[in-house]
Formats: sequence, structure tokens, C-alpha cells
Amino acid sequence: MTESEKIVSLKSARKKNKETKPEETKSPEPVICSFCGRPNTQVAKMVQGPGVNICSECTMIAVQYLILEDKLPSGEAQRILDIFWSKLNK
Repeated sequence: MTESEKIVSLKSARKKNKETKPEETKSPEPVICSFCGRPNTQVAKMVQGPGVNICSECTMIAVQYLILEDKLPSGEAQRILDIFWSKLNK
């Protein structure tokens, strides 16, 4: 996977045409996560929004927080979190 394939832009998601897919950004400069400060070259995926970027790791931390805030994650949710973190640590 090339570095440009790791960046997904949601800028087109705000358009009225719902049939368009998010564009892949082909930027020579690194895209920096607005939350952890890591560039797209150091993370699995990066999502670009209007004025903000979030990497896959920060996204999963946020999802994990939201799930665990209820103190009782469902078995399926916990399985997804376990798979993500185990693949990331390889």
C-alpha cells in the first residue's frame, strides 16, 4: 500500500451527491493527525476531514473509550477492538 493510498479524504462527503466515494488524497507532504501529531507515514490509515485529520489509531482509541464508557462492551465490540490492536502490534 502506497502512502497516498493510506489517506482518505472526507471533503467530498459534504457534497449533496451521496453516491460519490471519499477521495484518496495524493499529497507529497505528510498528513498529520490532529490528535496525536503522527504523520500518515507512521500510521495504518489517515482520514482527512474539513480542517482536521485523524489516524486509525486515534479513531480506535476514541471508539474504545465510547464503548468502555458504558462499562459493558458487547462481545462483538470487544472482538473488533482485540483484532485491531493485535494486528497493529505485529
